Amino acid sequence: MKIVVDNKIPFLKGVLEPFADVVYLPGNEIAREHLMDAEALIIRTRTRCNEALLTGTNVKFIATATIGFDHIDTDWCEKNGIRWTNAPGCNSGSVYQYVASVLVNLAEKHGFDFADRSLGIIGVGNVGRKIVKLGEWLGMRVLLNDPPRSRKDGPCGYVSLEGIIRECDIITCHVPLNMEGQDKTYHLFDEKLLRKLHPNTILINSSRGEVVDNQALKAVMNEKKITAAVLDVWENEPSIDTELLGMLDIVTPHIAGYSADGKANGTSMSVQFLSKFFNLPLTRWFAEDIPLPDQTSITIDCHGKSVQQVLSEAILFTYDVMRDDRLLRSSVETFEKQRGNYPLRREFCAYELTLLNAHSNIPRLLTGLGFKVK
Repeated sequence: MKIVVDNKIPFLKGVLEPFADVVYLPGNEIAREHLMDAEALIIRTRTRCNEALLTGTNVKFIATATIGFDHIDTDWCEKNGIRWTNAPGCNSGSVYQYVASVLVNLAEKHGFDFADRSLGIIGVGNVGRKIVKLGEWLGMRVLLNDPPRSRKDGPCGYVSLEGIIRECDIITCHVPLNMEGQDKTYHLFDEKLLRKLHPNTILINSSRGEVVDNQALKAVMNEKKITAAVLDVWENEPSIDTELLGMLDIVTPHIAGYSADGKANGTSMSVQFLSKFFNLPLTRWFAEDIPLPDQTSITIDCHGKSVQQVLSEAILFTYDVMRDDRLLRSSVETFEKQRGNYPLRREFCAYELTLLNAHSNIPRLLTGLGFKVK
């Protein structure tokens, strides 16, 4: 059989070739003509799988190596006998690391202690649950908003969106993109809601670009109605609003989930799902030989440092989001290239820390964050 694959999906070349004719193409260039005799498609977010792309083709199966699947017309696929899968939770550890680095940089820039801040998490799925733990390990007060889960699990432990706005200094979004319905998230943060935020609010969006109305955010930022905002995802990617970009504290090109670990998870889940569908002997396959950075160990002397300083030093050793921020600001026109050629990033679990002069609480906190601590 023939399988068409986004050529930016890592760790995949050579895996399916013993069982299929595999064609690798840029995700945004995959066209109907490439799929006429293809039975399967493995993609990321840049391939719009809809009637225009798929009608009349031989495609029976689509796997997206991403958490989100709003780029797939799932109703049309299901009505036309095309099975689709996504990779829920695959890059949750990567987004967890991204948000940790964002919080560290925001704390340094705005001069606050984590223990004095409340973190509001909107969306408590695979990613959001990790951010809950992150906030707790950093010592923040954490509030949760997730209407679907609140209806399913009961309201205990959840607060309303109005409660998040009223109580939280920092709000971070981790929701899917729902265009309509009871749990619509398209322009969840519209102008009306953005203007309800108190002036000390910091807003972070690493979920989907359309969750925050970018034009409304620009108006609010221009009027200095909130303290700061951070965007990893944007409306109209890759043609993002450069005027808005200049107003934000931290900007990145949709790479929060781009750790090597997250990519390996997404690729592995896609191969496994495809193998189950086509009865291939790869249902337990997992990407191997994930590369490591040059340095995976660090010694931190905790003498004279606060707990927050030690945690921040460890987090930034693994990943400093400001490197991605500076690159995007200097070359907005290469948004897609920056994503396609994203440098190696490993998550906390790949790093080993040696602590000197640390009181007993610091090793526990760093272990909780996911580090190996000697």
